[in-house]
Amino acid sequence: MATKQPTPPPQYSEGSIRVLKGLEPVKQRPGMYTRTDNPLHILQEVLDNAADEALAGHGKKIGVTLHADGSVTIDDDGRGIPFGMHPEEKAPVIELVFTRLHAGGKFDKGSGGAYSFSGGLHGVGVSVTNALSKRMEATSHREGQVARLVFSGGDVVEKLTLRKQESGDRKQGTSVRVWPDAKYFETSALPMNELVHLLRSKAVLMPGVSVTLTNEKTKDTQNWLYKGGLRDYLMQSLHGDPVIPLFEGDGYADSNHDSFAEGEGAAWAVAFTEDGQPVRESYVNLIPTSAGGTHDSGLRDGLFTAVKSFIELHALLPKGVKLMPEDVFARASYVLSAKVLDPQFQGQIKERLNSRDAVRLVSSYVRPTMELWLNQHVEYGKKLAELAIKAAQSRQKAGQKVEKRKGSGVAVLPGKLTDCESKDIAYNEVFLVEGDSAGGSAKMGRNKENQAILPLRGKVLNTWEVERDRLFANNEIHDISVAVGVDPHGPNDSPDMSGLRYGKVCILSDADVDGSHIQVLLLTLFFRHFPKLIETGHVFVARPPLFRVDAPARGKKPASKVYALDDGELTAILDKLRKDGVREGSWSISRFKGLGEMSAEQLWDTTLNPDTRRLMPVQLGSLDFATTEGLITQLMGKGEAAARRELMELHGDSIEIDV
Repeated sequence: MATKQPTPPPQYSEGSIRVLKGLEPVKQRPGMYTRTDNPLHILQEVLDNAADEALAGHGKKIGVTLHADGSVTIDDDGRGIPFGMHPEEKAPVIELVFTRLHAGGKFDKGSGGAYSFSGGLHGVGVSVTNALSKRMEATSHREGQVARLVFSGGDVVEKLTLRKQESGDRKQGTSVRVWPDAKYFETSALPMNELVHLLRSKAVLMPGVSVTLTNEKTKDTQNWLYKGGLRDYLMQSLHGDPVIPLFEGDGYADSNHDSFAEGEGAAWAVAFTEDGQPVRESYVNLIPTSAGGTHDSGLRDGLFTAVKSFIELHALLPKGVKLMPEDVFARASYVLSAKVLDPQFQGQIKERLNSRDAVRLVSSYVRPTMELWLNQHVEYGKKLAELAIKAAQSRQKAGQKVEKRKGSGVAVLPGKLTDCESKDIAYNEVFLVEGDSAGGSAKMGRNKENQAILPLRGKVLNTWEVERDRLFANNEIHDISVAVGVDPHGPNDSPDMSGLRYGKVCILSDADVDGSHIQVLLLTLFFRHFPKLIETGHVFVARPPLFRVDAPARGKKPASKVYALDDGELTAILDKLRKDGVREGSWSISRFKGLGEMSAEQLWDTTLNPDTRRLMPVQLGSLDFATTEGLITQLMGKGEAAARRELMELHGDSIEIDV
């Protein structure tokens, strides 16, 4: 009987490196570019382009048609996509727009640019739509001609044709018909509620622009045209009656503004109710930001500062009550529409705004307007103050109850823990910080009210195979458990969570490889021995930046410091500086070797401040507990060296590391 020859290990050589061209990266990893649960987002990319034309003042109508064959057409009466030859690429511009990643009309900001403000910014939008569609037809009406081009799977299948406009043709505009490819999506059915909400919100944010949805199957047509803007929209959406009349306003920078570009600013409508689920919607350049972001933080900051100063001015705060932003904001419903010249979004689907300046931008217009309004309507101001004070008293009472219950425990808090003043579990945060020097910066930079710091010395023990009753032999783990207030437990246990001292347990390590290792060791500890903390959403990973770019003054923009999480963000920042006309090399780049190199102020701005930081919740995601456990065993188990080697040989070339 012949012996079976062992399979030779996969070779890693020059031929192992694969370069993805054109739209291949999108087809290989669609989830990196768009939502793959259904095709709505790839259609939204086309819709956003139509909305950008209206936002720029070049269109008054947007139409969406759901065809019986599953395709969708989006029409606008904007300027029409140019179809002449691109001066550098020697291909029709309309073809480049739909087939090249990072090609578009929205990078060229400022004077002479086609768009001053736009939602489409990454330049990968409609090319992603094209890549993930079985067929796509693009038609542009412009300059007395009609241009048509047809694609399949991102490739041109019918070359550009031009004809003269006839009497039945519209004068200008773009029409795009898309047949999404079902193989890229969990379901090909469009979520109708989401689509209707999206179209209605576009109409609200662009008063005077008509938005129409036509369904060929049901023969239904819906049309939205709002004249009243945000106020009417919020009133229609509210659950419960407002305690005071709606507060609305707007503010935009003029050409003489010191910090912001002309036209940057926001419009808002805010209502306060005593009951019912608050309605909260925010947009940046008409893009719905479902996960909020720094513009929401600016609204919250502006409202809180205005209400707090009104309460202080009229001496309304009872003794012993401390007001926090959430007390004012808890019962607020709002619609916020911000205009930001160069918005930085988290993720390609732009669900959260990350631009740090947006906090200051929105707050600087909301605060003075709100202060003025409150002092002109003192009775309404007192009602709002009463609502906020009541929320603060309820929060403080709840905190005192918890404090009493856990005060009978015998655990003594670790000496190196710098605790916070607040007793409100929901509001409190503890940062597990790598190293004493970083712990020192964090202690000085934190908000003493609700942020606690626990510095950790060296690398935490790999606890994947440590028995639960031996855990406390390690001082660091003992200190973490006592500080957090929850005992180690298994996935099927029901631990006593009443002693939990912080709503957020945040892992804060350096942005380099060693920091990532410490992160993995702490995540292993929480997953193995504190799984209920992850399950109930209490564990987070802080993301400090790796680089700082000091940019010189440009035009009316003063000199600035910009932070980048990684090489990708650094490249994007430098590209933006070049596009702003900053001379090559006139900026300086600093690389943080560790958190300890950051001043307290820098650490607050980038990593601790809730308005501007990046804090990632730790969740199991789509994998179940058992599958995740198997993967972590492979990565962290002592007897798994062979499996780890195989994993690295298979996937090593797809990982970028910072050595």
